[in-house]
This record gives sequence, structure tokens and C-alpha cells, in this order.
Amino acid sequence: MVFQQKALPLMMLLCLTAPILAFSNGTLTPDHIVDEHAANKGSADIFVFTCGFIGIAFAAFLFFLVSRISIRGSDSEDTQSLLSSSRASDDEMEAIYETIRAGARAFLWAEYQICFIFIAGFAVVIFALVSHTHGPEGSTWDFDAGGLTAVTFVVGALTSILAGFIGMMVAVYANARTTVSAKKDGEAGWMASFNTAFRAGGVMGFSLCGISLMVLYVLAVLYRGHFSIEDKGKTYINYKMLFECLAGYGLGGSAIAMFGRVGGGIFTKAADVGADLAGKVIGVGEGKKLDEDSPFNPACIADNVGDNVGDVAGMGSDLFGSFGEASCAAMLIGATCIDIETAGWVALTYPLLISAVGIVCCLMCFFVATDVQPVKCEADIEKALKIQLGLTSIVMTIALYPVSDWALPPLMTMAGVPEKVTPFMCYLCVISGLWGGCMIGFITEYYTSHSYTPVREVARATETGAATNIIYGLALGYQSCILPVIIISVIIFLSLKTAGMYGVALASLGMLSNLSTCLTIDVYGPISDNAGGIAEMCELPSSVRDKTDALDAAGNTTAAIGKGFAIGSAALVSLPPFRAL
Repeated sequence: MVFQQKALPLMMLLCLTAPILAFSNGTLTPDHIVDEHAANKGSADIFVFTCGFIGIAFAAFLFFLVSRISIRGSDSEDTQSLLSSSRASDDEMEAIYETIRAGARAFLWAEYQICFIFIAGFAVVIFALVSHTHGPEGSTWDFDAGGLTAVTFVVGALTSILAGFIGMMVAVYANARTTVSAKKDGEAGWMASFNTAFRAGGVMGFSLCGISLMVLYVLAVLYRGHFSIEDKGKTYINYKMLFECLAGYGLGGSAIAMFGRVGGGIFTKAADVGADLAGKVIGVGEGKKLDEDSPFNPACIADNVGDNVGDVAGMGSDLFGSFGEASCAAMLIGATCIDIETAGWVALTYPLLISAVGIVCCLMCFFVATDVQPVKCEADIEKALKIQLGLTSIVMTIALYPVSDWALPPLMTMAGVPEKVTPFMCYLCVISGLWGGCMIGFITEYYTSHSYTPVREVARATETGAATNIIYGLALGYQSCILPVIIISVIIFLSLKTAGMYGVALASLGMLSNLSTCLTIDVYGPISDNAGGIAEMCELPSSVRDKTDALDAAGNTTAAIGKGFAIGSAALVSLPPFRAL
């Protein structure tokens, strides 16, 4: 606790010093260039802030829709026919719901206490290492750069924590409401339960993208003021140093992702295996075994908490880290291109405009799965999710070209590319990442969905014993990597030839451009899994469990799709920072 008490004030101090650092002036250096397009900064401000605010406002709207479903089954207009079970079942469901929420909060607090200590300690390390530089005149200390980089690291880490916390709390808030919605009969039950889980996933997706985009842009604007110098009526800006200091934002997000994915993943699997061991190995005596979600299984609450830890909080932090790193690397590489640098702020922040467009496009397509073509039976679930992913990619393909043509200069000279690069070539790099990610998602679905041959063959392999099942599953896992690796390699090759390492950075942002939809689909899975667990623990009718099982089966596939996006984007994001050094 002593370390925690010291860590929090240090992080608050670093965050409070950001405005001071941002508006202090330096000296004119050869890296400063004249800002000849100061007027176009307002256009970028309006574009980014509008899209970011739309994303956050839409997330709030989706949360409002989810919150209208009452667990107690009141006689309100929206819930008067939802509950047909006894009041005792209602009480039991509410108790289980509150216990899962308490477990989620307990886990997050235990994890984030360690994260706070790490953030404070590593921020000091970053401050020292970045401040100490080696130049022609020997070793020097640049506390300005070290302090700014440490601030962006802390802000990125705290933003990642906030995103994970929002996703986790929304997931455990919506799980019982999905169960309640599944009590409706017929098509109404299918549509209500799917929409509840899907909208709750949308809260995580749109809030994370909106918050992360706006926080990063605000930091960029503050640092722009810091690295601006007025001289003889002209404004000079050191963009290279600006984006180098901003790179700490992605590092902070990735650092927290390490805790979320590794620490959270271990908890998830330990709780899952523990529930299986407690129920299927130990049982209750006399050879009687229990399901992992049985109300008599003492590990069922930990199992339901664990379902959200890795695939909600961990995945959110992971994809946030990829977004931060890709955005910072792309802007830093863009600052090394004299044509982009002289074109002004809009061209330099083009990577952020890609993400801003993605929020609006994902919002436009969101209602297709919930209102235009709603889920009416089990077969509609996977179809709705696939249509959602494919449709957002199509809309993004159309919307990104005019933005690319508006933001980027007509001709650009890129390192490693003998010919001039045009906005259309940069657009092709983004689209290659966008559709490459979409293809990886569909390939992942093919190898993980019960609707296709691979999963069914693994199931049949169990007929001859556990050994053949394990061998076949491992072989299938290796086989499933072949096509994604080829796709990522082709994306890297084409982007590198088209626009150099800047093209690779844009391709990684293209793969993350429909992040709102990807996170929505990913978070939908754990919510549906929890809904099934709650229905089992409350011993609700089989008709309810049939719906939640179908939602859960599709949710397992969507979780795999999210992992496919995370791994694919991480592979692309890992390359641009080397060029940015």
C-alpha cells in the first residue's frame, strides 16, 4: 500500500504538468519548419472532435438502451413481459448478478493496483532514458523531451485502464439483462437477447475509439503549442520532436495491455479450468458430476468473472495499444516526409482522420444487425455478425478515398520509394490493411465456428479418445495460421513497395479502422457466455438456455475473430516504429 500511495500522486503530478510543459517555449532549431497552412488546423480539429464526440455520445445512447431492461422484471413498458419465472428466481438472478459484478471490481482493483505502481516506476525510467541524449558534443540532458514523453506514457496507460474498466463494467452490467431478454418467447426472445449483448458490446467499442482518439489528438494539439515558436511574424514548428514525444502514448497502452492480456488471460484460464475440475473431476460425491455453470459448483462465479477479464478488459487494452502505436508511428514517419510536413497539420494528422472516419462508418452500419435485419433464430446470429464486419469494410472503402484526397498533398517523396507517392497510393495501403483484416476475421471464423467443417472434425476426433482430439486440434491450429501469415506478408510487401514504411503504418491503421465494430463483436461473446451461465445457475427453463447457448456459441467464434484482428494488427504495427527511430 505504501508504493500505491506514492504511485498515484506521482501519476497525478505528471498529468498536471502536461499543460505547463505544453505551453513552454523552446529555441529555434534546424528541425523547425514554417507553418504555412495554419488555417487548416481548424478543419482537422472540427473533424476529429466531431467524430470522437459522436462515438462517445453513441456509446452513451447504447448504454441507455441496455439500462432500460430491468433485472427485477418491473411492470414498465419495456419489461412487463420479460419475466415469467417466480420472484425467487428474480432474487437469485439479482444476487448472482451482483456477485459477478463484485468479483469483476475486485479483480480490476487488484490488477490496477499493480499497474499503477508499474506506471509510476516506468514513467521515471522513461523520463531518465529519454532525457539523456548523445550528440556531437557528447552527452546532454533534455528534460523537456523526457518529461513530455513520460506524460504521454502515463496518459496512454491511464486511458488504456479507463477503456478496460468501462468495457468490464458494461459487460457485467449487461449479462443478466441478456438473460432476462432471452425469456421472451419465439423471435422476440432471439432479437431482444442478441440486441442486448450486441449493444453492450457497442458501448465498449465506440467509447474506447472515441476516448482514445480524442485524448491522443488533445495531446498532439497541446504539444504542437509547445513546439511552436514565433519569429519575425512567422510560426515555426518542430514536428519531428513533437511526434517523438507523442510516441509514449502507444507505449503506455501496450504496457497495460501486457497486464490485461497476460495477467487477465492467466486468471481467465485458471478460473475456467478450476470450474471444470471442481465440477467434472471432484463433483459432489458418489460419482455425480457438475457442469461448470452449475449452481452447486463453487468456482462458477470466478469462471463468469474470468470470461470478461481476458476478452473484454484485456482485448480492449490490447487493441487500444495497437491503435496508439500505429497512429503515433504513422504520424512520426509522416513528419519525416518534407512534403507531408510542409502540407500542414491536416496531412500530418491523416492517420487520426482514418480512425475518425471509422467511428462514423461503424455507427452507420450498427443498426443493420439490430433493426434492419434483426436476429430471429439461431441461424441468423453468425450471419448478422459477418454482415456487420463486411458491411463496415465496404462503407470504409468508399468513405476513405475523399478523406485521403483532401488531407494529403498531391505528390510525396517517401524514403525507399523511387517514384512519387500520391494520395490514391496511400489510400490503397489503408484499404489493403482494411480488407486484409476482414479476410483474417473470416478465416478465423471458418476455423472456430461450429457451422463449418474444422470444428466438427475436431468434435468427431473425440470419439477415439483425448489423444487424437489434442493432436487433431493442434494440427488444425497450425493450419489455420497459414493463410493469415500469407495475407499479412502480402500487405507488408505491397504497402512497402507503394508508400514505404509509411504505407505499412497506414495499412496497420486500415486494419484497425473498423475497431468499433471489431470490439463490439468481440465483447458480445463474453456477455453472452455470462448470460448462459446465469441462466444455468438460476435453473431457468431450457428455452432460455437454448437461446443463451446459441448466443454463446457464436460468441466463442467472435472472441476468436477479435484475437485474429489483434494478432494481425500487432504484426503490422511492429514494423513502422523501426523506421520511426
